[in-house]
Amino acid sequence: MAKLLFSTWRDEFIDNRGKPSEEWSESGFKLPETYHGERESKAFIGWDGVAIFDEDIDAVVLATQYAAQYQEYSEACGRCAPGRWGGRILYDLLDKIARGEGSHDDIAHLKEISQTMMVTSKCEIGRTVPKPILDLMEHYKEQFNTCIDAQIQSIHYEGDISYIAKVTAPCTDMCPAHVDIPAYIEGVRDMVFTDSLAATRQTMPLAHTCGRVCPHPCEDACRRMNLDEPISIMELKRLGADYETDHEIPWLHPVEPKPLRNDGKKVAIIGAGPAGLTAAYYLALEGIKVDIFEELPVNGGEVAVGVPEYRMPVDKYNKDIDLVLELEAVSITNNCRVDAEKLKEIHEEYDATLLGFGARLSKKVRATNENPDMHGYWGAIEMLDKVNLWHKYGIGSPASNELKDKTVVCVGGGFTSMDVVRCSIREGAKKVIMLYRRDEKTIIRNTTYEEYHEAVEEGVEFIFHSSIEEIYDDGEKLTKLKVNKFDLVPDPNGGRAQLVKQEDGDFDIEIDYLIPAVSQSLDLQILPDEWNIEMTSWNSILTNGKDYMTSHEGLFAAGDCEYGPMTIVNAVGQARRAASVISRYIYDGKCTLLDDEIMEDHLSRLRVYDKKEKVTGWMPGIPRVESEKLGVDERKTNNKEVNLGFTGEEAISEAERCMRCYYISMVAV
Repeated sequence: MAKLLFSTWRDEFIDNRGKPSEEWSESGFKLPETYHGERESKAFIGWDGVAIFDEDIDAVVLATQYAAQYQEYSEACGRCAPGRWGGRILYDLLDKIARGEGSHDDIAHLKEISQTMMVTSKCEIGRTVPKPILDLMEHYKEQFNTCIDAQIQSIHYEGDISYIAKVTAPCTDMCPAHVDIPAYIEGVRDMVFTDSLAATRQTMPLAHTCGRVCPHPCEDACRRMNLDEPISIMELKRLGADYETDHEIPWLHPVEPKPLRNDGKKVAIIGAGPAGLTAAYYLALEGIKVDIFEELPVNGGEVAVGVPEYRMPVDKYNKDIDLVLELEAVSITNNCRVDAEKLKEIHEEYDATLLGFGARLSKKVRATNENPDMHGYWGAIEMLDKVNLWHKYGIGSPASNELKDKTVVCVGGGFTSMDVVRCSIREGAKKVIMLYRRDEKTIIRNTTYEEYHEAVEEGVEFIFHSSIEEIYDDGEKLTKLKVNKFDLVPDPNGGRAQLVKQEDGDFDIEIDYLIPAVSQSLDLQILPDEWNIEMTSWNSILTNGKDYMTSHEGLFAAGDCEYGPMTIVNAVGQARRAASVISRYIYDGKCTLLDDEIMEDHLSRLRVYDKKEKVTGWMPGIPRVESEKLGVDERKTNNKEVNLGFTGEEAISEAERCMRCYYISMVAV
């Protein structure tokens, strides 16, 4: 039975006060009853109500401290009078009551100010802060009356309870890197692009990259979607980074990098992809020595050799890489393959080691007569390596030598498979087909609408609800595929729809190349057997998902090697957290989280975005701005960047659609 005593969270009214425990109601929300470890929460208060877990709660001080946290925010913001002055009045009146000097007129004034703020504040934080305060004044009225009538301090006014707050937004919460999205959008709207970039780099160093190839889960949590269409969050991110590059201004770091420490502490990172670069960046900002070991001859990991030039121009990505590698505390060794013996040597020499290498082994399609050694069978990673090493770095030879005028079939339904088929078009393939077991809606969800739509425009043929049963060859090369067709049959019990093979739906495809892109796996030769590293059921390296320590002391993992193939922004988010933990671990030997990180986890479980919310007070029907794309004929025979980005006018227009949906929450511990 949950220990929830009282709650008004998200209109779920629960009042277990005075009831026997067997009659207590439970909440349907994942409220933070336990703060962290063995520290229990006394209360949680936020934009959508309040939850009380402990009978010994001082509602007056809880409201006062919440108002104090908001006042600090509103003083820094100052963009509207109701928010700024309302915040000050809320705090002043509540503190007056809490210290035993208030009156019932102050209660009436609090209610009046709250109503004004909820109607007239420019952004959501000002509109929502009064709600839980009003809830406390209504449902814990006796505590307020006691302070006023007896003119005494509230019971915990000078107590030792900690009040830990965090400002977030639905988009920020959904972003794996927890980027302050409203802040960087505001920088664009105000045409102060340095402010925009500074907000991004607080938690995301790869601004060029994630402004171009991010799957933007943040847009799925944009409250604007409850009104008309989500804001083009990803495309607005690149403006600050492009401004820095185009105007050749000095690197804009979120904080002044500290000088290299001379205490002898140092961290090793295996892999110079998004995870490795991110961890190195935030450790180096603290002045901690970081050495990166990279197997490839180029920096950037799978983004460098896997993501095509037309999506992620290498000169832009190199700017993100230079931002990291030009810090005094960072060094890198290329062409350095780390095996189990090498890893043991490194781990012995360094105070902590972070595994940040990518999943670069292509998995099979599991068809009859599948032979990876047969000519025409080409793993997706190997194929994309060849394409990108040639076009970006002039290494190797053109993939058009193999693919020109050929028929190519790719099996998959994610970003890698989309890169394979679109690159095949550009390498001159005569016919390009993608086979996918699921439907069009799912492939869009796995990638983006833009990626799928552009691939169709370029001539890729998608065959859904299909899979390969058998692969044929002539003893030297692949010749054709036997493909099964399926129907998607709904589950009568409401579960996931099942694929049922069509009895007469089989067909053959004559091919020159089969490129599996169903998934990738890790090259686990790097792990010494005697370490007995715990693994997940997906055969990735197990951590607790919070501090990213593995089962081997001092060895951390983030990105692909921790979770399996993942998006760039997920790798960045994990690596930033790992770097934070490592920065303390190398000095005290303990894995600890900051309060801000603990609150991030609580809010992620609770879910900030409410897709059922009815958004009012804004004019609907403002169309989402679409950036210019290269025409099909202009792009499909080359590697020019397809998405040209916003013009200044378009960027400002799109940024002005942002409703600045900040929320504040707080836990009493």
